[in-house]
Amino acid sequence: MDEISALFQGFAVVLTPMNTVLMFIGIILGVLIGVLPGLGGANGVAILLPLTFTMSPTSAIIMLSCIYWGALFGGAITSILFNIPGEPWSVATTFDGYPMAQRGQAGEALAGAFTSSFVGAFVAVVMITFLAPLVAKFALKFGPPEFFAVYLLTFCSFVGMGKGSPFKILASMALGFALASVGMDTVTGQLRLTFGWTELMRGFDFLIAVIGLFGIGEILLSMEEGLAFSGKSAKISPRVVFDTWKKLPQYWMTYIRSSMIGIWMGITPGGATPASFMSYGIAKKMSKDGGKFGTGQLEGVVAPETAAHAAGTSALLPMLALGIPGSPTAAVLLGGLLIWGLQPGPLLFVEQKEFVWGLIASMYLGNLVGLIVVLTTVPLFASILRIPFSIIAPVIIVICAIGAYTVHTAMLDIWFMMLFGIVGYLFKKLDYPLAPLVLALVLGDKAEDSFRQAMLVSQGELSIMWSNPLVGSITTLALILLFWPLISRVVKKIRPVSVDKFAEQQPVD
Repeated sequence: MDEISALFQGFAVVLTPMNTVLMFIGIILGVLIGVLPGLGGANGVAILLPLTFTMSPTSAIIMLSCIYWGALFGGAITSILFNIPGEPWSVATTFDGYPMAQRGQAGEALAGAFTSSFVGAFVAVVMITFLAPLVAKFALKFGPPEFFAVYLLTFCSFVGMGKGSPFKILASMALGFALASVGMDTVTGQLRLTFGWTELMRGFDFLIAVIGLFGIGEILLSMEEGLAFSGKSAKISPRVVFDTWKKLPQYWMTYIRSSMIGIWMGITPGGATPASFMSYGIAKKMSKDGGKFGTGQLEGVVAPETAAHAAGTSALLPMLALGIPGSPTAAVLLGGLLIWGLQPGPLLFVEQKEFVWGLIASMYLGNLVGLIVVLTTVPLFASILRIPFSIIAPVIIVICAIGAYTVHTAMLDIWFMMLFGIVGYLFKKLDYPLAPLVLALVLGDKAEDSFRQAMLVSQGELSIMWSNPLVGSITTLALILLFWPLISRVVKKIRPVSVDKFAEQQPVD
């Protein structure tokens, strides 16, 4: 009851005229940031952070968090319409969202993505409201072994549940690990694979790689196919949105499972990107239509979007309760709190009740406003597919180049973007999956750091990965998923033999 009472006080804070206007401004700016490849929620919040220094901390955090919600929503738009992930966590959305758009179902894919995003975020906010003390206590149990076990689980689930040849998946992932290791070693400070190039000290930025692999690679493929989108007509109406809503309840189990995965990965913190990949992989394995994933299934859009938003929202909990940012955007917001003179931690809930519950209330209202804004503009975004490719392709290339340049304001990044575009084109022509490469590039350095820290603590003993029930259960589950294709093949071979033996033992009438 105390939480409910404090939440209503938070709503009273948010619903003041000034804060309501800031909430709408934040959502609209966030959607634009999410649409522009390469900018991202964290960069957008960081760029606009100085604008909030003259505001009260509560108003500032409401605006910045709403920019975050808007970026979460906006990332799905370019992923579905152009196969260009506006955000890292939107990569998994492209697998089924883009094929749906190509079939003329852009409105259905966007409506499903936006609604699923709202559901995932709503479940996470409810969890934050009522389970904050318990969740914060659980998060304290995670050390380097637990973090590595989570990353290992993400990699293994992708290999074991991936579509296509496991060897191609492993080859793609190995290339991603190699690219992730370029730059300065964060443990020893030594340079690796830079070949004397000082520009490679910072390594290959994930956003530049994604823009090239998906954006430029798709442009090259489309040029080869005759300068035309194969699904350029997209008739959208409010009826499409309501028809999509009628279909979504049948995926109730996917919503629950993806929300739980997202919340877990957001708190630990694994992050929205691995949460979306893991949720997509598990949904493909559990769904009766799993074999059709990748061809344009609505469930393939629902799963990653729900998990990504649940993770993105729940990542703010350890930031508020412990001062441990669960995502890059949460880290930027953490810096904002310190600038405003607020110290994140358990005492924040006691000393700054108005601030904390105003933020939580803005999560509820911000996601609702965000859903309304993006749904009402679905026809605008879907109509982009009607523009001739010869006009839109140069615009996409310019946007990709701007996005790549803004990451580090370096011209070399644009050349890297083009190089990754050629790699993406070759991967698609040779039927190698891009997703494992992207996943390894994102999480490779983090997984390596966690593993090496765990080895330093245990003096090189791998037994630390089973040193307690939490890390042991995660590691064991990861290994089961890794060898799942082999296990299932052995089970299938054993089952017919046992049935035959049973039949031989039966008396013949």
